[in-house]
Amino acid sequence: MGGEKSAVQAQERDETVVRVAELVIDPAQLDAYKAAVKEEMQDAIDLEPGVLAIYSVAEKDKPNSLRFFEIYASEEAYRAHIASPHFKKYVATTQSMILSRKLIETVPVQLSAKPR
Repeated sequence: MGGEKSAVQAQERDETVVRVAELVIDPAQLDAYKAAVKEEMQDAIDLEPGVLAIYSVAEKDKPNSLRFFEIYASEEAYRAHIASPHFKKYVATTQSMILSRKLIETVPVQLSAKPR
């Protein structure tokens, strides 16, 4: 029975989608950007079961240089996220605030977290 659980966990890991984004925000609009992205991130966590985690951090010496680490249950969950009304609102609200954007597709090697 333990082998079945391990096989299921391995399959879930294989389907998990992890995306990394590097954004540079117009310093004059940083506060407005942060407010918009915080709202979008919270809506995604609250409303989308396939959004497992979204983390955002800023570089200590360059607060307008942000990194995002996003974990989705599947590619389908990611597609649902980018089609959601709250994500579309975020894009419409923030597109003029973003000076540069780099999206990085990844392959999960190991995802570990303590239970909450």
